[in-house]
Amino acid sequence: MILTWLYVPGDRPEVVSKALHAGADAVIVDLEDAVSASRKEYARHATADLLGDRHPVPVHVRVNALESPWGGADLSALGGLHGLAGLRLPKISSPEQITATADRTAGTVALYALLESAIGVERAYEIARAHPALRGLSLGEADLRADLGVTSESGLDWPRSRVVVAARAAGLAPPAQSVFPDIRDLEALAASCARGRALGFLGRAAIHPRQLPVIERAYLPGPAEVSAAAEIVAAARRTPGAVALPDGRFVDPAMLAGAERIMTLSRRDAPVPS
Repeated sequence: MILTWLYVPGDRPEVVSKALHAGADAVIVDLEDAVSASRKEYARHATADLLGDRHPVPVHVRVNALESPWGGADLSALGGLHGLAGLRLPKISSPEQITATADRTAGTVALYALLESAIGVERAYEIARAHPALRGLSLGEADLRADLGVTSESGLDWPRSRVVVAARAAGLAPPAQSVFPDIRDLEALAASCARGRALGFLGRAAIHPRQLPVIERAYLPGPAEVSAAAEIVAAARRTPGAVALPDGRFVDPAMLAGAERIMTLSRRDAPVPS
């Protein structure tokens, strides 16, 4: 189960090496926003070299936008490397971009679409079910804010809910939250994660290792949640059919599924039930 994704610039291999041991569940090597135009080719070659080795955590790569001067070269250089756990595709706005990428990579690489525009959010469900190689959706909130002219956190609640619903409707895992840009304000990060969890997200991308423990704490269930979930699961196992808890609540299949998901999250070593 992946709760924490750590972004690291692809043109700094020494930083990538440290990131692999920083405590994240997965590392995302960024060839897009974190790398200047003059360093794109170097970053691509450095990342290709990296993907020839074994690593302690899965390594994903955010390639450049498919329509950019570098996106095609990124796919050609990285698509077939055995150390690649997934490709993050930025600025996705249509299902055709997913099918074209899947065709170029022969459907052998897990793809993750980043929706960063109003049209991308509107087409979220079409994108989510475009190809079996697509394993997840998420938002690129910096670009989305600019596109929508949003100036508050609450202004993103609808797009966030939209991408959660689209992913789940397409049978994909719950999305991870977009990055929190202020690496110093860990209290605000925790509050933002709590809001994201309430909206249905699971885990979050980070841009600094200090954010990782905050994200993990926010997304792992607390002792009270685990205790309540364990009570529901135990009651359902004791008595098939409708079960009433001591506080008067009835355990229905939806409640049981939610409790089982919490128990899985508390273990951290098993896939989350869909």
